[in-house]
Amino acid sequence: MRLLFALLAMNLLFGCNSSKKETLETHSYTNDLIHESSPYLLQHAHNPVNWKPYGEAALQQAKKEKKLIVISIGYAACHWCHVMEHESFEDSTVAAVMNKNFISVKVDREERPDVDQTYINAVQLMTGSAGWPLNVVTLPDGRPIWGGTYFRKNDWINALEQIQETYNNEPEKLIAYANRLEEGIKSMDLVHLNTEDVDFSRYPTAEIVKNLSQNFDLKNGGFKGAPKFPMPNNYEFLLRQAVEKNDTELLNFVTLTLDKMAYGGIYDQIGGGFARYSTDENWHVPHFEKMLYDNAQLVSLYSNAYLATQKPLYKEVVEETLDFIALEMTNEAGGFYSSLDADSKDENDKLEEGAFYIFTLEELQQLLKDDFDIFKEYYNVNNYGKWENNHYVLIRKKADEEIEEEFGITPETLQQKKESWKSTLLPYRNKRPKPRLDDKTLTSWNAMMLKGYVDAYKTFGKKEYLDAALKNAVFISEKQFQKNGALFHNYKDGKSSINGFLEDYAFTIEAYIDLYQATLDEKWLNLSKQMADYAKANFFDEEKHMFYFTSKKDAAIVTRNFEYRDNVIPASNSVMAKNLFLLSKYFEGTGFDEISRQMLKNVSAEIEQYPSGFSNWLDLLSNFQNNFYETVIVGRDALEKVKEINKHYLPNIIIAGSKFENNAPLFENRYVPNETLIYVCVNNACKLPVKDTKIAIESLIKK
Repeated sequence: MRLLFALLAMNLLFGCNSSKKETLETHSYTNDLIHESSPYLLQHAHNPVNWKPYGEAALQQAKKEKKLIVISIGYAACHWCHVMEHESFEDSTVAAVMNKNFISVKVDREERPDVDQTYINAVQLMTGSAGWPLNVVTLPDGRPIWGGTYFRKNDWINALEQIQETYNNEPEKLIAYANRLEEGIKSMDLVHLNTEDVDFSRYPTAEIVKNLSQNFDLKNGGFKGAPKFPMPNNYEFLLRQAVEKNDTELLNFVTLTLDKMAYGGIYDQIGGGFARYSTDENWHVPHFEKMLYDNAQLVSLYSNAYLATQKPLYKEVVEETLDFIALEMTNEAGGFYSSLDADSKDENDKLEEGAFYIFTLEELQQLLKDDFDIFKEYYNVNNYGKWENNHYVLIRKKADEEIEEEFGITPETLQQKKESWKSTLLPYRNKRPKPRLDDKTLTSWNAMMLKGYVDAYKTFGKKEYLDAALKNAVFISEKQFQKNGALFHNYKDGKSSINGFLEDYAFTIEAYIDLYQATLDEKWLNLSKQMADYAKANFFDEEKHMFYFTSKKDAAIVTRNFEYRDNVIPASNSVMAKNLFLLSKYFEGTGFDEISRQMLKNVSAEIEQYPSGFSNWLDLLSNFQNNFYETVIVGRDALEKVKEINKHYLPNIIIAGSKFENNAPLFENRYVPNETLIYVCVNNACKLPVKDTKIAIESLIKK
């Protein structure tokens, strides 16, 4: 066993790539993954390994045959997943070892985040770190006994053979280890009910922000070190703090970060959209895959930052990113695809990371001709922008104003040149083999993108953004809702097969509330309430006052856990707590406000220890610490007034509106014929109504 765990030290953590079903006419091997819809699973359908999808059938077979299980987890944008596939899972020698002794199960972590979280927790306990590909060996009952990430071919074979030998000769050792590990997994995401009184008004938010600032990278933006991930929810909270506290220094840091990300190679300067992260500390060289969830959250962040700063750069980023989403990541029904691969084929027909996005000096000179000199300065086609094999990543260092002054041109001329460059380079680039597309649709990620479109519409007022949002909202409501009120998690080729997780409910509720506040269509608000009621009935733990990640109607994998720490994507519990806070303002007698407050109390102690992992919770905390306004607009011009209010950065309000008389609690006795009145209220205690939007906004931003 000592040798087995020594092998874990050789694992790699992160990577990115993508896959799609191969269309060869004949194959030497075909396994059970051929019946799946996930592009990641389909890529492995012709491996010589007898892969099976995760499910009861595979578990029952393992128990019946008394075989250990190999659970291999990855995703379509995972580079090292595909490296290990090519080196090991496509190899007949490796397959022979796996097929003889193990039931082998392939998992798309994006389709089954519940499976992924259970086994990534196990590997973290065993090794201190984890990532993808995630490879775990379990007992026939699914309890893990060994695991790691990427393995070279010989190391993988040796490990499997030694585990099998131990299982044959000393199975009690593995069973004892599985028992200990099971207890560890169950203790990892435990949340205890906090019964103490917590005075949120005295919570040390200012001190927490000060401690966070010790890790700010004041040169490059973001947090110190590499790799650098965008972490949008961190900057949403910091932006709100900066504006509400009138903290110029903090606002400067947030805008520095957003500027540097927009200037960096992490942002696709030609086609729009962000890569998953940069490998260096100055946002220069990205890991080139593009994930829907990153771009969705960044659209919201840059839209909100534009409201707070009016910086033209942020508008440009939102417009270009949504152009990319519309062109590359949207299906005919209005659903959004999951990711684009980092790898694509180069001029030698070999898969290379970033091949689609990079240029040689000679290519750029030939394409841009007389404009090359200014382009070269603008996008650093020099030693700063140089990457590998005489290729360049386009990256900015200077603001437009600096380039205009350096070359003696007007803003209009530079804008024309930028549009000309992109109209030249984009068609040229599109002739290259494109990165592979993961065209499955995930409800939670779609809801994030839906919210991104709504936030962009509220900020910039473009009808096409609202149209895209409404089309996706209808897609979710028509394709992903089940007859019993539950949501599906996945959708592809007309098929939805996996029950929704808490993240699906949380992000869809959030998006629909946002959509209501832009359209005043009560259908979206009522659907939010319906989903919240379903989640409370099927995910909520009455004892801990937190929501499990999986429904009580679905089988637990080792144990049911709470997801409550924010990461690149906010935790489903933090999103749910914010939703309940907002819904309690719209619907009386639900008890949602008490649940939201208790959830925040439960994590309050841990927030102080690790604030960067609780930024979305801190945003909720701000709602309790400061006045939170119900802004109610009643009358025939309600929607026009809403549009005016939405063009201001107001994170501490909800909007409710009705053109007609309405008996809902927020509207009761507030309709006056032939008038449109705005009521600004706190806990349903309202100031005198006003007709002028400017007066209402002044009362909302008054400190």
